[in-house]
Amino acid sequence: MPDFFDLYDYRIRNASLYRERARAVLAGEDAIETWQRFRAGRDELFAAHPQSALDEEQRRQFRALAYFPYNPAMCVVARVDTNIEAATFTVAMNAQEPMTMTRAARLHFEVEGQPVSLSVYWLNVYGGGLFLPFRDATCPEESYGGGRYLFDTIKGSDFLPISGSATNERILLDFNYAYNPSCAYNSKWVCPLSPPENRLHVAIRAGEMNFALEGEVV
Repeated sequence: MPDFFDLYDYRIRNASLYRERARAVLAGEDAIETWQRFRAGRDELFAAHPQSALDEEQRRQFRALAYFPYNPAMCVVARVDTNIEAATFTVAMNAQEPMTMTRAARLHFEVEGQPVSLSVYWLNVYGGGLFLPFRDATCPEESYGGGRYLFDTIKGSDFLPISGSATNERILLDFNYAYNPSCAYNSKWVCPLSPPENRLHVAIRAGEMNFALEGEVV
């Protein structure tokens, strides 16, 4: 049986990393230093916390998660379009617990001058939460083949606010903070992955890369 207090503690610590990031961004602090502090905090959780996505043997070998170099062009302002068809998708987590998520909005932005869009979903589990998975042209050679997440508010990861703008109009998407789902690290995890509508044909060379322990070949 999982230790629910450990799980709660992990989510609190993870959420605090995102709150500190938002504070630093709104305060205009150096973007690379803010990112480096965030990475150090996340590496600490992976290395030492009992609710780490890594198993015990992986934690013994772990040094740090691999990321693309910080790319300021991959921090973009997205227009939030909620005037969409709110379709519901079923995600089979395992045989006993299927999960549904409902399309909540479509985000429109540009990547290196090319217009693209991604759907944000509402996870239909107790309490609910916003979820943004995506897959891009770096998969599977450079990043996890199943795609990555930009935020999952149930688990404490979040998007960035824009000072003076309502969150239902515009939000800030910083793909330098894109991260792998837990199933990228070992087979004990089953994760909801990106639906076909969130598979981008552009390369997002920012955020977390394929996972490998020291000496392993991806």
